[in-house]
Amino acid sequence: MQLTHELPDYRYILRFADGHSARVNDRVLTSSFILSPDTLIESWSGTDVPSLTNAQLEPLLALSPELVLLGTGETQIFPAPATMVMFMSRGIGVEIMNNAAAARTYNVLASEGRRVAAGFLLQP
Repeated sequence: MQLTHELPDYRYILRFADGHSARVNDRVLTSSFILSPDTLIESWSGTDVPSLTNAQLEPLLALSPELVLLGTGETQIFPAPATMVMFMSRGIGVEIMNNAAAARTYNVLASEGRRVAAGFLLQP
């Protein structure tokens, strides 16, 4: 059994996420945020899936990802089809999942060196 600690070659590790909070590195977040391996946007205006607008999703697109993960809180909730089309028309893959699944997926993709960006919707 290997007991050495490997440090990732990216800046932000998502250690935990549920519908109400998340821990990025050692910082606990309690409001919606956007994350990529090298960027953390702590004050994202996204609040819930039904009210998401294209303007609110622009910060995700500005990170130039190849894939976007949208963590929708405690449960998986799909956004309007127009939201999905916005990503696909730009050649960006998009996956919708609950926050716990999105956190696990983000960490795997980031560790593989993929250009991933994730938006996590948190409820107070």
